[in-house]
Parts: sequence; structure tokens; C-alpha cells
Amino acid sequence: MRKAIFWGTLAGFGFLLGAISGSIAADVPNPSMDSMSHPVGQSGQFQPIEQPFINKAIVTLGGLGLMGLELWWFLLAKPKSRQVTAQRRNSSCNCHSQWRL
Repeated sequence: MRKAIFWGTLAGFGFLLGAISGSIAADVPNPSMDSMSHPVGQSGQFQPIEQPFINKAIVTLGGLGLMGLELWWFLLAKPKSRQVTAQRRNSSCNCHSQWRL
């Protein structure tokens, strides 16, 4: 039970950080969008843009949280159908013994 709470909380934080980083990135003004003329390098390729450390950290933590959610979902979450099948097997074995004389 505690593992499920831990992984659920981790997934929630991952989703929250991913959503926050998206809104932060949308709010940051981009000075290169103000002018229509974009200086292009000699080779015609894109120029690198340095990102603030906080944006890098938020995106990284959000990605790790989402990867943790995927791992929990596929490896640690047990489907309810298996649990029901196990309960039926246990109950079906005991139900006939009570009617024998």
C-alpha cells in the first residue's frame, strides 16, 4: 500500500512539474520574436539558445516523474482481474467442503 502511495505521489509531482514548466515556458518573453528578421548563421543552421537552469531542472524532474509513473504502471501495478481470479479460486475450493457430511 505504501509503495502505491509513493509511486502515485511521485507521478503526481511529475505531472505537476511538467504542467508548471509548460506554463513557465509560455510566460517567458522571447526577445527574438519581437523582430521579424532573424539573424541566421553562415551555415544556415539554428543557433543554440541558453536556457535558465531552473527551466532545465523543472523539465528534467517532470520527465523523471513521468518515467517513474510509466514504470509503476507497467511493472508494479497489478490488474484487478488477476486479484478477482485468485479470490474466486480460493472461495471455490472451500465452498464444497462445507456441504459434505
